[in-house]
Amino acid sequence: MHIVQEGTTGMSQYFQIHPENPQVRLIRQAVEIIRNGGVIAYPTDSAYALGCHLGDKNAAEKIKRIRRLDDKHNFTLVCRDLSDIGTYARVDNVSYRLLKTYTPGPYTFILNATSEVPRRLLHPKRRHIGIRIPDNRIVQDLLAELGEPLMSTTLILPGEDDPMIDPEDIREKLEHELALVIDGGFCGPEPTTVVDLSDEVPKVLRVGKGDPEPFGG
Repeated sequence: MHIVQEGTTGMSQYFQIHPENPQVRLIRQAVEIIRNGGVIAYPTDSAYALGCHLGDKNAAEKIKRIRRLDDKHNFTLVCRDLSDIGTYARVDNVSYRLLKTYTPGPYTFILNATSEVPRRLLHPKRRHIGIRIPDNRIVQDLLAELGEPLMSTTLILPGEDDPMIDPEDIREKLEHELALVIDGGFCGPEPTTVVDLSDEVPKVLRVGKGDPEPFGG
């Protein structure tokens, strides 16, 4: 295993984590990095993503800098399962049934946020939050160890249309920006399908890896 230790040069650490049987020791180390304010790149069930601790303002600002995002960008809360969602989003019965059917999977659902969501994660004019439950064992184990959702966004570099999919490439381009790159193997080039469930009628905002058909897309 090749691990680059973070030293005085500010290089990111690099963990090769098994996609089906993640090493507990590395998962724990990754969670420690997140809790200590590090921004990580990690695999999902659709492309790689950037993630940080939910309450960490500096880490969130760092993600915005890496991706050159403005304040109107909605971060996504990556959750382990539906039990987390009620804390952060208002979900009616219709939406809940849809979520139950199509999670975990390669979708991001836009929902009305509760007051538990830090304001900086929200669009200034709309109290919406993106919720995501990836079908990925590494993410599931990370979230189980962390005990709360991960603040996240797809890893798309400024000026690019497509997300990053190669962990070696991510390390090469962002090794001075990130605390950790998790190499969890190839996870496909497509971002999630984004579905807005904040109104009565579901609306597909972006077609990605998830089938848009069930949501009228």
